[in-house]
Amino acid sequence: MREYSTPPTVDVPTTGNLTDDVVRNATEAPDAVVFSRPAGTGQDWEDVTAATFLAEVTSAAKGLVAAGIEVGDRVAIVSRTRYEWTLIDYAIWFAGAVTVPIYESSSAEQIAWILSDSGAKAVVAEDQGHVTKITEVRRDLTDLHHVWAINDNAVDVLTSLGADVADDDLEKRRTTPQPDDLATLIYTSGTTGRPKGCMLSHGNFQTELCVAVDELERLFSTEGASTLLFLPLAHVFARIIQVGCVKSRTRLGHSADIKSLIPQLQSFQPTFILAVPRVFEKVFNTASQNATADGKGKIFDRAADAAIAYSRGLDAGRVPLAVRAQHAAFSRLVYGRLRAALGGHCEFAVSGGAPLGDRLGHFYRGIGVTVLEGYGLTETTAALTVNLPDAIKIGTVGRPLPGTAVRVTDDGELVFKGGQVFSGYWANPEATADAIDGDGWFHTGDVGEVDDEGFVRITGRKKEILVTAGGKNVAPAVLEDRVRAHALVSQCLVVGDGQPFIAALVTIDQEALPAWAEQHGKELPKDGSVAGLVDDPDLRRAIQAAVDDANLAVSKAEAIRKFEILPYDWTEEGGQLTPSLKLKRNVVMRECRDEVAALYEV
Repeated sequence: MREYSTPPTVDVPTTGNLTDDVVRNATEAPDAVVFSRPAGTGQDWEDVTAATFLAEVTSAAKGLVAAGIEVGDRVAIVSRTRYEWTLIDYAIWFAGAVTVPIYESSSAEQIAWILSDSGAKAVVAEDQGHVTKITEVRRDLTDLHHVWAINDNAVDVLTSLGADVADDDLEKRRTTPQPDDLATLIYTSGTTGRPKGCMLSHGNFQTELCVAVDELERLFSTEGASTLLFLPLAHVFARIIQVGCVKSRTRLGHSADIKSLIPQLQSFQPTFILAVPRVFEKVFNTASQNATADGKGKIFDRAADAAIAYSRGLDAGRVPLAVRAQHAAFSRLVYGRLRAALGGHCEFAVSGGAPLGDRLGHFYRGIGVTVLEGYGLTETTAALTVNLPDAIKIGTVGRPLPGTAVRVTDDGELVFKGGQVFSGYWANPEATADAIDGDGWFHTGDVGEVDDEGFVRITGRKKEILVTAGGKNVAPAVLEDRVRAHALVSQCLVVGDGQPFIAALVTIDQEALPAWAEQHGKELPKDGSVAGLVDDPDLRRAIQAAVDDANLAVSKAEAIRKFEILPYDWTEEGGQLTPSLKLKRNVVMRECRDEVAALYEV
């Protein structure tokens, strides 16, 4: 059993709560710009000072108090990522209440479960579409008293409602919660079963933030530091960045329109961004496709290889002269354009939610945007480990944050201790007992390794380890990540549990397909689907190349020997992906059991 721990380096507050940062900012630096929100319909941004943010949060919080929200009550938010999400989140905390975030893409049934399980007293939704979903199930929600919609002026309604609430009354509410008190109930995205409410306290956030902001000082303390948040704020990864920006007075912007993300990045000009690996994959693949469409595909491939070689040279302590020369040339011709697409000022990116993979990590560092890969779960208030600007090992998720301990159990599972680990699942003591053992170690369900320097590497999910008929243990994530890195691939599911060999189901990226089809003289149906090409020899050769590349990472016994291209993709709307774009393996295995069976037919 291997164990590694990092001693604490900062003092974590023993009193107070997350609202103290808002008050402190307005007191110490009232004119500091802490947010920029969209102005009008273009790409312009309107700055929000620390003093303005405090005034707006206070007004909305008074409305919640006037509506009857008491200390400890749960208030849900169902909305895309936008400035009002953050405003309402802090207003809930100012009222002494608890925020329950819900993904805006959730179905009426999912919303009903979370509202019912949490006993939410009120909901702030984004639009009438969400209100309609809530109305469909409201008759069964006896605790729910209020539903407001942001697009129907919810903030103004709350401000008007709370006009007569005294400042002293609100201040008493604001200061009531202490570190051990509940700040939020974040429901797991549910790759298996019904979502469970993770109880995260103000102290969990304070521990995570005090350590992370200190360790990632170059991100948060750089002059003009800023980030554009485009991940769902219902996800703990985005939420911790939101709270970290408020704590460090880092200018924060919000974007919910992924289709307009590139122009928004270019106008906002963040100094760092955060995303899940699929976003980094899409940026790379889109750049590759565009270069190919312009007849510059070979140049891009050489540029990508040079960036990767340059980054690997940095790790080795010596970059060969020829690689330096290539890198310098491509920096002018290719890399600068890629950096400009991120706004031109982005030096770092933070990746979480799933493994990024060595190749992409080296590519981005090679073009001048270092991706700091980290690891954590909802249950751990985001990061347990993270690579740092001055302590990075690409292919790992970094070392434990100060004050955090990691242990590898005898069966390879990663277990952790630290002040950011949650106290348990809401109203679910059985699940809590399964997650936190008698010695206080949180069991992640992930399998991994810890090297001599303390860097952690994730190798798979404990419950997803495949055991072939020959007794070979196979971690599917390694293969899936490599196959999915191909420009044509959208998703990949590796199968083979109890079977004689490993195989895979592959779906095609609908955005990448048209350009590939045109280059190869293929005619697509009017709907642009891949249905007519699943057996096309050229398409199969392209996917075989992705499979061959993936197989280089494993032994012959673990290699993918057979694959099937599906005529459709897996999506969040279809129920096969979580809102954070993780594949729901149990759902796909159930829906595709015939396709899986066909892979093993003689």
